[in-house]
Amino acid sequence: MPTANRLANETSLYLRQHAENPVDWYPWGKEALARARDLDRPLFVSIGYSACHWCHVMAHESFEDEGVAAYLNGHFVSVKVDREERPDVDAIYMEAVQALNDGHGGWPLTVFATADGRPFFGGTYFPPEPRHGAQAFIEVATAVAGAWTTRRAELDARAAELTAAVASRLDAPATSRDRPAAARLVDDAVGRVAQIADREHGGIGRAPKFPQAPILELLMRAGDLGHPEALGLATSALDAMAAGGIYDHLGGGFARYSTDRAWLVPHFEKMLYDQAQLARAYCHAWQLTGRDDYRQVLDETIAYVLRELREPGGGIRSAQDADSDGEEGRFYTWTTGELADALGERDGEVAARYYGVTDAGNFERGRSVLHRPPGQPLARPPDVESLRARLFAARAERTPPAVDDKVLAEWNAMACATLAEAASATGTAAWLDAAVEIGDFLIASLRRPDGRWMRAWSAGRATTLAFASDYAWLVECFTRLGEATGDARWTTEALLAADGLVALFAAPDGGWYTTGADAEQLVVRPRDTYDSVTPAAGSIAASALARLGALTGSAELLERAAASVASAGEALVRSPLAFPHLVTAALLCDDGLVEVVVGRGAHRRLADAVHRAYLPDVVLAWGDPAPGPLWEGRDGAGEDRAFVCRSGACLAPVRDPAALLGAVALARDAAR
Repeated sequence: MPTANRLANETSLYLRQHAENPVDWYPWGKEALARARDLDRPLFVSIGYSACHWCHVMAHESFEDEGVAAYLNGHFVSVKVDREERPDVDAIYMEAVQALNDGHGGWPLTVFATADGRPFFGGTYFPPEPRHGAQAFIEVATAVAGAWTTRRAELDARAAELTAAVASRLDAPATSRDRPAAARLVDDAVGRVAQIADREHGGIGRAPKFPQAPILELLMRAGDLGHPEALGLATSALDAMAAGGIYDHLGGGFARYSTDRAWLVPHFEKMLYDQAQLARAYCHAWQLTGRDDYRQVLDETIAYVLRELREPGGGIRSAQDADSDGEEGRFYTWTTGELADALGERDGEVAARYYGVTDAGNFERGRSVLHRPPGQPLARPPDVESLRARLFAARAERTPPAVDDKVLAEWNAMACATLAEAASATGTAAWLDAAVEIGDFLIASLRRPDGRWMRAWSAGRATTLAFASDYAWLVECFTRLGEATGDARWTTEALLAADGLVALFAAPDGGWYTTGADAEQLVVRPRDTYDSVTPAAGSIAASALARLGALTGSAELLERAAASVASAGEALVRSPLAFPHLVTAALLCDDGLVEVVVGRGAHRRLADAVHRAYLPDVVLAWGDPAPGPLWEGRDGAGEDRAFVCRSGACLAPVRDPAALLGAVALARDAAR
């Protein structure tokens, strides 16, 4: 049996997957850097995550090879990093690799650095032998080791230059004195989406194609504001994704991205952050359009999360792998013969037509990715639903892809916020119970006795100090739980998380550092500024603090939210589409939020009316009185009215749901 290395007891599944490599791996930390200094060797830093297909490929090809391992062990101090546990380290080295490779990067991330962590060379996947113009990994390692011995001064100069470039790329954007109104930013961003939208297949750009949930949310927000084209751009993408192979048509949930324009063939890993964001997007699309097929996708995506990723104690695990039985997509793909075996010849042919399975296949080895070809309805007919259930049962007999068991504060808070909002919108009590369970789990498992939040939990251990994105999403999560349950303790928790966010991560210009003031000092203190497939920490901080500030009447939080928007500076003005979530936060800051207070005497029917509608600029106080001025004079036990206010001005109180929604509409329109 191979001897386990230092990674065997790590909380990260990705690190534990390398515990029996012959490479003498270290986890990122002081021990690895000290060892590199003592031996006068460079660092070899390999960054990935458990659901990354090509990370596993490179591990099998190179890190399990005895010869490659012996060379690494003799010339480097090798460090393995889980990018999901250490987004700060990943951000620095990803910027370095992109600077070296004309903006290209990805995982696995392969970096060589000085003993103090300054990068001087890097790339992504390197094959075991030269292939398609790429050098073999052992050739790269040999060249780096040789240069370390013979051209040290040159490497040190390159490390200094590259680290300075990374610091510049991760620094605050240039300031802007003249930010246009948020409505103008929305128009500019939607116009840019219209220019680059894939009119044939939905979504943005060509291939590979990512769901881009923050952009979808911006488009729906713009549609709600009356933009003529925005909602159509969003629904065309949502329709295409729900029909494509990126969606799991048997078990629910979305893969991370599609390798082609048509959303047909994905990389099959499923990430919790995608499920959380896309469930929210389909919930909002259902609220805006009333379409049953959007509700179906919402139901099935949440069902997948709660069925496959839920921890017994309430937390949600982070991801599910793409591979099983040594093949990518083996669990999810089918042949016509397998359909016939599972359903019989006649029903197998019906399923093949509905899901686009052919004898030739559309994937590797003649297998087919299930999808809905043109002409097949998004909402399944009853006969197809029966076949789907039978295929799902047959698929359950296969070897399932592995699940990454770590629970991340950020992604769990994201899922909690979605469950709370979706439960309120649909009236699904089980989803609200799950959201409360996540909230309780986070407090019990990921918050230290001194109040400091941690990033990751696995098997009873919490590791790594939480980052700004964790804190920002915790504010959002607890605020949404308070609105969904009417339980004031969640609003109190949101205020505590907001206090920690400001104390640990606030930058002088109003933006946010990724790492806390009490965290390990890296070669650069990174900032999370631009939205990507998830909102940046600064973007979610802006929207979450704006909502919490309105809910609690905190001028300080509202000012912090506005400062977070302003900190994006000239970059936001120049490229609002790089900040889709921040643009929606700017709307909250510019126009303010509508505050609805529902008295305790008739809270359920009036609160439900607000919950069921798409009202992204409304906060709701109901149930138990929470901190703040909204409840002053309105917390009597017999109060049976609702109050609608904006910016300190209130409309006449109302007593029935229709009148309440009418008053909310008036208050919303007054700011436009």
